[in-house]
Amino acid sequence: MIIATPRPLLRALALAGAVLLAWPAHAQLFGDDQARQAILDLRQRFDQAVTAQNRLVDENTQLRRSMLDLQQQIQLLRDDLARSRGQEEQLQQQIAELQKRQTSALDGLEQRLQKLEKTQPSNAEGTSAPGAADGGAEKQDYDAALAVFRKGDYAGAQTGFANFVKRYPSSALAPAALFWLGNAQYATRNYKEAITNFRSLLAAAPNHAKAPEAMLSIANCQVELKDVAGARTTLNGLIKTYPQSEAAQAGRERLSKLK
Repeated sequence: MIIATPRPLLRALALAGAVLLAWPAHAQLFGDDQARQAILDLRQRFDQAVTAQNRLVDENTQLRRSMLDLQQQIQLLRDDLARSRGQEEQLQQQIAELQKRQTSALDGLEQRLQKLEKTQPSNAEGTSAPGAADGGAEKQDYDAALAVFRKGDYAGAQTGFANFVKRYPSSALAPAALFWLGNAQYATRNYKEAITNFRSLLAAAPNHAKAPEAMLSIANCQVELKDVAGARTTLNGLIKTYPQSEAAQAGRERLSKLK
């Protein structure tokens, strides 16, 4: 016996079947859209990641280049510093040698003058006695400038002796003042000015007790100025003009060492 199915139930079954039949197509269509969108999103994120990575690579390259430039600059600075230190050490050595030569020259000068003063106690400063200047302002100013020189204040001694020569150009002590002025200038490496004053002494008083020392000092200045030929000429002139002087003996020794 066949049992009849009610109409409402048939309609419900038919509708359900239709939905079931239609569902896979709609589900597939909806899944493709989502997948496509997901792929697009992934591509966009990938492109963004590639762009960011390329930017980082560029920045890293620039940073490496900057670091290399900085390292080169640092190395250049180190090289410059090393050269500067080397030059500074060389300069200090040259200054030390110069000071040693100056000290030796001044010490030798002092020793020779002491011997000279012992042999000529009454006329150590010039060819004639200062006379009234001994107890006057000239002698006081001269002694004051000489005291400054002996203290090692060579700049102050230059001022003192230059003022003396200007104030007392005809003084019997003027040649000696020129001599000490030149030595003070030698001590401060004013060699050209020193030579000028030593030559002024020789021109004004060639027979002065300090004339031989003035010629020797001229040669010393010429050596410092790298004028070796001029120094040789001056030393030969010293030996010829004042052969028996202590300065001439020192000049012979100096001449033998000139290269």
